[in-house]
Amino acid sequence: MRIIPAIDLIDGRCVRLYQGDFKQTTEVASDPQSQLQRFIADGAQFIHIVDLDGARAGKAAQFALIADLCSQSSVPIQVGGGIRSLETIERYLDAGVHRVILGTAALEDPSFIRQSLAKFRENIVIGIDARNEKVATRGWETTTEIDYIDFAKQMESLGAQTIVFTDISRDGTLTGPNIAQLDKINKAVSCNIIASGGITSMKDLENISKIGISEAIVGKAIYEGKIIIKGADRCVKKE
Repeated sequence: MRIIPAIDLIDGRCVRLYQGDFKQTTEVASDPQSQLQRFIADGAQFIHIVDLDGARAGKAAQFALIADLCSQSSVPIQVGGGIRSLETIERYLDAGVHRVILGTAALEDPSFIRQSLAKFRENIVIGIDARNEKVATRGWETTTEIDYIDFAKQMESLGAQTIVFTDISRDGTLTGPNIAQLDKINKAVSCNIIASGGITSMKDLENISKIGISEAIVGKAIYEGKIIIKGADRCVKKE
């Protein structure tokens, strides 16, 4: 199990949202650079960064900060939020980002996603964020009528190799991940699934591992000390 700590950015600050609600924001660190180094020192082998301002604006709003974080990182970084063009993907990859996450654009611009997967397949992660099993977009502020499993299958048919799945109702709540939905999407497609949303304890990570998922994004539980990165990957047991 690879635990991927999350850095969510608003106005250059590290924050956590409750169920994706921008009105329920808690600052967890004022200095992203120091937080990044703490995660690395604690044993993180991969870092997840979300430009929340970019997700709402539809463009890379904090590119300079994220590029700076990449220049200081000794581990790979994946970035999501407002990535809607091939140019933005290229800029992030040139800045040192290892994987870029496409969410809203994957749903709203099929031509763009086809081009992205054709050109940067190994570096593309499809972000599927669901509310009541329906895909949400634009910083989780818009919920569509598209079923998350149908969308996952569509992305796989276009060549997607990795999907990060988040049940929005669990995100930032410390109520545990939605194992049923994670299991359903993991069985529906052959893509590598990254679990996200609500992960609170080592038991949650064990449950995720038992259904065959080997990567998990963890935010609030790490900030609150409920999950310790160092050694956690070796502590997770599979049946």
